[in-house]
Amino acid sequence: MTADVLPQLTAKVRAAAHPGPATPCACGTTTLAHRPDTTVLRHADTVVKAHAPATDPTALTLRLATATRLPDVFLAPLAPAPAAFVDDRPVTLWPYGAPVDPDAPESAPWEAAATLLALLHRTPPTSTTPPMRGPAKAAHAMARLRAALARADAHPAAPPVLRAWSALPPWARGEAPMPGPRTLCHGDLHLGQLVRHPAPDGPWRLIDVDDLGVGVPAWDLARPASWYACGLLPPDEWTRFLTAYRAAGGPAVPEDGDPWSALDVPARALTVQTGARYLAKAVAADRPLDEVEQSLIDACARMAPQ
Repeated sequence: MTADVLPQLTAKVRAAAHPGPATPCACGTTTLAHRPDTTVLRHADTVVKAHAPATDPTALTLRLATATRLPDVFLAPLAPAPAAFVDDRPVTLWPYGAPVDPDAPESAPWEAAATLLALLHRTPPTSTTPPMRGPAKAAHAMARLRAALARADAHPAAPPVLRAWSALPPWARGEAPMPGPRTLCHGDLHLGQLVRHPAPDGPWRLIDVDDLGVGVPAWDLARPASWYACGLLPPDEWTRFLTAYRAAGGPAVPEDGDPWSALDVPARALTVQTGARYLAKAVAADRPLDEVEQSLIDACARMAPQ
């Protein structure tokens, strides 16, 4: 990422927020995210996002079209295609939505998230909808871990993660097509992917279409399922989420009874993906794992014992 990305994006979001002749404004521009794979800025009620390098603009346009035709599920983009490019990275424009408050876990919108997912999963995809990118993201996390390990000394937490990854079926590692039927999926569901629009009290909507596509709907339940199985999500919150999903007719799990026949592989894949991401960061920073990170490594060790 070059040094001029932020100034370029600032100019684009300001122009989108204040169309017409340039006039002074006191709104200010806020950086919401700035990582190698994503930069997101806000100016007034407009948000601009520079997507990851190597993002396929054609696939992104198809994903934007899906969000546009599902305004009861997704926050709709302000334009139906990338509005511009910065350093060959597609740029999209969005209305601002109020995110989940990370300091108020007791008010986490589990029911809203589950209901939106169920509605998404019940929506027929079009013939041009690209594949959901969840398994590809898991494979990318493993590639980053291997690269970090290649630059450092051997780490005792690495073998459990690598064994757990090898134990997954090929489709969950992004090495084979996902099993059917074709279901419309978000691909990267967590509470950071929900906002209220209009802010601050409008209905909840999903954001982030980068991984949206057809695939295995249980993948969208896998992160909370993984955190519940690892002891990181309280049982009552998991129950709220699962109950609301079933009540809304979500097809990813049976209507009642044990959901884990459907959730097992995706939940294991998300556990390995998250563990790999945490471990790669710890290795790169040459620091010990914290309690949450170690819990993911321990779960990987249980999934694929020596």
